[in-house]
Amino acid sequence: MTNAAPNPTATGKPPRILCIGMPVRDLTFRVPGLPARGSKEHATHFDEICGGNALNGAIGIARLGGRASICGPMGDERETTSRYIFEKMAEEGIETRHLVHIPGLVTPISNIMIDPTGERTIVTFRDPELWNVRLPDTDLLLEDCDAILAESRCANFCTDLCAEATRRGIPVIVDVDRAMSLREGLLTASSHLIFSSEPLQETAGVADDGEALKRIAKLTPSFLAGTRGAQGTIWLDEDQNLRQTPAFPVHTVDTLGAGDVFHGAFALAITEGQDLRAALQFASAAAALKCTRFGGAFAAPQRAEVEALLGGQRPPPPVGMP
Repeated sequence: MTNAAPNPTATGKPPRILCIGMPVRDLTFRVPGLPARGSKEHATHFDEICGGNALNGAIGIARLGGRASICGPMGDERETTSRYIFEKMAEEGIETRHLVHIPGLVTPISNIMIDPTGERTIVTFRDPELWNVRLPDTDLLLEDCDAILAESRCANFCTDLCAEATRRGIPVIVDVDRAMSLREGLLTASSHLIFSSEPLQETAGVADDGEALKRIAKLTPSFLAGTRGAQGTIWLDEDQNLRQTPAFPVHTVDTLGAGDVFHGAFALAITEGQDLRAALQFASAAAALKCTRFGGAFAAPQRAEVEALLGGQRPPPPVGMP
């Protein structure tokens, strides 16, 4: 499953990261252009995969040599979608025993269109009742847990768990891809908050990534960063100085899942004891390589590929072109 092992934990095993979120069934279409309102467009390629921030992050972790488990709500276990997602996670070696099936509900599903530049447009349905899930016992979830990677949208059912993990000294990395309330519990129930640019600015109410980070820093002791695609990552060091980590230049064909692979790689690097700059570079390399391939997070790289890119080797040419 992976070409090289990461640094082991004190137990001698690769780090185990608990990914909290909602698995999603993705129907992906490659299109010449996004259809106008009321029009039709012929796709050049179709694929069915599974995704969701947490699941994509887990795939990235597993591909890079970590141990990934996933926790969160799914629909009825008799669903075709549920069975399909479980099969795919088993193929990736992702532990699924903490997923919670809710009888009678539908597992989230997305329609995804990918244009010739690699950019994706997504429409997702999540059954509102899924947010009412009750997670398994906290001690069970945190047993043999070296870090948590959580979706910010799942704050209402994971904040207490994250707060307890933080209290126990377990890193909590939050993938923030929607605007947060400045009173939201995850601001303090976390050790690392990594925002996408738009929700970063919306959360802070400031139209500048750097100023937004500084404003949020007044409310949380967490490490703060903002990802900006090809523009790289902006972050605050321990002295609250702005730093930047450049993106790796690659020929992009598919951005679907790239941000999630970034978060998974970053979480793994942190649990391995890499410093922040190295962890961000590691995550940037993993995300860049993913962008050169179609397939969402299932195009995530193996560890040897990431280490080669970090070592100065040119990335491979794009694969999976139509």
